[in-house]
Amino acid sequence: MSRSLGELSDKVSEVAAVLTSRNGIAADSDWLMLKLQEELGELTAEHLRLSGRKKREGLDENAIIAARNDEAADLLAILLLYARHHDIDLEAAVERKWLKHLRPVTKTG
Repeated sequence: MSRSLGELSDKVSEVAAVLTSRNGIAADSDWLMLKLQEELGELTAEHLRLSGRKKREGLDENAIIAARNDEAADLLAILLLYARHHDIDLEAAVERKWLKHLRPVTKTG
């Protein structure tokens, strides 16, 4: 099932509200930034494990791939929460920052 970025952000926010409430966490700006760092570190660890530069600890390749994919999802979810917290329109920002390179270059003068 495919969702828009906005729909995904809404769902992630619902889950985060449950989890932060259950665990007594104040999901403020600093917490979100630190969670981004934490999740990037966990994704990095699984990437290194998959590339053979970290111990596999008895895990087979499929388990490591699943762990890497889960960590990528965690990172995306926290990024969506960070953007939502700071009223960042990620779709507009990607359009402005990245997709501009797909537009034809026009000469001035």
